[in-house]
Amino acid sequence: MTSLLDILAEADRLPTVSLAKDSPPAGLWSVVIGVHSDWARPAIVDPHAQLDPETRRAVEVSLDVLSVDWHGSAVILAAPASSPYDFITLTGLDDADPTADSTVRLRRAAGSAARASERITDLTFALPVESAADVRAVVEGALLGGYSYPGVHGSQPDTATTRTVEIDVLGGDAHAGQGDVTAAVEAARATRLSRTLVDLPPNLLYPSSFARVAAHLARDAGIDVEIKDADALRAEGFGGLIGVGQGSEHEPALVRVDYVPDEPARGHLAFVGKGITYDAGGINLKLSQQDYMNFDMSGAAAVLAAALACARLRVPVRVTAWMALAENVPSGTSQRPSDVLTLRDGTTVEVRDTDAEGRLVLADALVAAIAEHPDVVVDIATLTGAQQIALGDRVTGLMSNDDDLASELDGAATSADERLWRMPLPVDLADGLRSRVADIANKADRPGGMLTAALFLEHIVSRAESVPRWAHLDICGPAINRKKPYGFTPLGGTGVGARTLLALAQHTAE
Repeated sequence: MTSLLDILAEADRLPTVSLAKDSPPAGLWSVVIGVHSDWARPAIVDPHAQLDPETRRAVEVSLDVLSVDWHGSAVILAAPASSPYDFITLTGLDDADPTADSTVRLRRAAGSAARASERITDLTFALPVESAADVRAVVEGALLGGYSYPGVHGSQPDTATTRTVEIDVLGGDAHAGQGDVTAAVEAARATRLSRTLVDLPPNLLYPSSFARVAAHLARDAGIDVEIKDADALRAEGFGGLIGVGQGSEHEPALVRVDYVPDEPARGHLAFVGKGITYDAGGINLKLSQQDYMNFDMSGAAAVLAAALACARLRVPVRVTAWMALAENVPSGTSQRPSDVLTLRDGTTVEVRDTDAEGRLVLADALVAAIAEHPDVVVDIATLTGAQQIALGDRVTGLMSNDDDLASELDGAATSADERLWRMPLPVDLADGLRSRVADIANKADRPGGMLTAALFLEHIVSRAESVPRWAHLDICGPAINRKKPYGFTPLGGTGVGARTLLALAQHTAE
């Protein structure tokens, strides 16, 4: 069977990216041409004159007869003999989202083209790039749209003909340099790593194996890693992690990855990720969709990927990533509703619902992160189904104790095309977390479930000796795509959050 590191290495095989077309490649070659569809009829956008007259006429005839919704779609045509290309990939440049700017649309269009062209080995993107941001967006979109989860196979399949191996962005050299390409590649690489980790099956990726993978990747990137196993967690009073994980044969762990830049750091960011490698709900057993519950470690995947990207890009900001890892399954040793846990900071918690476990492991990790006095703490978690009900499958819920930080995160998410929406922290809803037998309960009534989960975390943050600027990202809906691929997003794990956190670090450095 393919090993974890083999799968990660296969997913990390990135295409070569260039900004100036070289000689024709030996493999299958396609040029990516944009299509505007918001006009009276679909129209070709060919700013780099890659279509000779015969090819252009053939494409225009095809546009007249194709029945395609060009919002987020791409179509491949065989190129006529007069063209140097083997294929023409047409991709829609318009978007159903009226808030999407040209850079966002380019990223999505490039992603759609790369997805449609998965069996083509060389893609030349002849899209209308007019800035370094446009170039980075095309590169990111191409690398993200061209991603596919390698899977677990008895024998490794030949993927040489099923992946893009070279990407060329025409006109890119007029607006961007190698630094821009590297930044785009590493941003996409972070999201691809996060996707791969999320899609790994839970019998392969469980707390201790996740910890080993994180340690391997961190050491490869030249940054420090520390792992607290179950014995250390018990000895140091991490009652949330121990309580959630005590029903599983796979014991919990807390992983700390610490990137310290060579030059003086311009700030210290702590990223805290929920890492429930499989969530059956514990004694409060889930009744549906258990086949997707390995995605409940998406937050931990995002913070690890963001820290590694910061290290590779040498962002002059210290980033400490905390992964709170556990498996939440029912057994004779599982925590029970009505149990009382004691968290790392001494807070006692009444367990009303064992399926409200994410906030328990996050609370322990938040206490550890805050103890290092970072400037900013951001936690990210697939925390509540209530987030999906409120905001759907593509918009992250943001809650924060600091308006400036909320604004910074909104800007970072916008630049990464990872949408979020700020939600309130209503004081009156915190009444539902009051407990007769402990300091706080882990769940309130159903209304406002996303908000009360964040209020639980805010309670933990507010108990710190020095309360940091803090934000909470609930990615329950956006972390997994169960429906169909779109833009640069595949089925399965989306990798959401990794590029937003990276962008926050980059903006902090600036």
